[in-house]
Amino acid sequence: MRSTTLTSAMMLVLTGSVWAADSAEDNIRQQLNKVDSRLQLQSVEPAPIAGLYEVMLSSGETLYADMDGQYLLAGQLFKVDTEKGLVNLTEQKRNQARQAAVDGLDEADMVVYKPEGDVKASLYVFTDVDCPYCRKLHEEVPALNKMGVQVNYLAFPRGGPGSAAHKKMQTIWCGTEDSRRERMDSIKNGERLDEESCDNPVLDQYMLGQKLGVTGTPALITDDGTLLPGYMPAARLQQILELD
Repeated sequence: MRSTTLTSAMMLVLTGSVWAADSAEDNIRQQLNKVDSRLQLQSVEPAPIAGLYEVMLSSGETLYADMDGQYLLAGQLFKVDTEKGLVNLTEQKRNQARQAAVDGLDEADMVVYKPEGDVKASLYVFTDVDCPYCRKLHEEVPALNKMGVQVNYLAFPRGGPGSAAHKKMQTIWCGTEDSRRERMDSIKNGERLDEESCDNPVLDQYMLGQKLGVTGTPALITDDGTLLPGYMPAARLQQILELD
């Protein structure tokens, strides 16, 4: 009898928790709609702090709200860990979202530089062909491949649709798997190619980068979703990726 009572009590607690989360999501959604109907919720989950909810927007931003959605916090949440020091819980959640996003990408939609041997790690690189530091990073690709790192290029024309970089990258992505690499090499070396237009993922990748927190190029995302903004030499990336 006691076991049955305990089980029933636990079910009530779990049901109450689910109801609270659903109620909070409805409240927060309503409050955000009052502010701006364009704000779209991706998820609402209980935050590590009691009474707060972690709100992820479809734009990639993270907010924290009370159950009624009347109070919102924009910023990063840290936890004090005796071994690791300050742990950025907000960035950890963003890493998970970025990891899920890049895991869902198709190699056929990227410009891929594979190592000759086993792939020990992958880097997803949002690049702009007119960006000087992107060209500098491109010079490191052979060294990265030698370490066993696969480099997957994604388009991020900083000037947006219709910019010169967008047109050049559209030309690259209009090529076959092999010719894409050749075109990428040529354009990053400053060569001019005849413009081509086709059905391509350049702008989709640009919008994906914005959603994942990319604000400049190059922007690198590791296998675990960590975002590394800016140029880094191959030797530094080797340390970060913990490669022998």
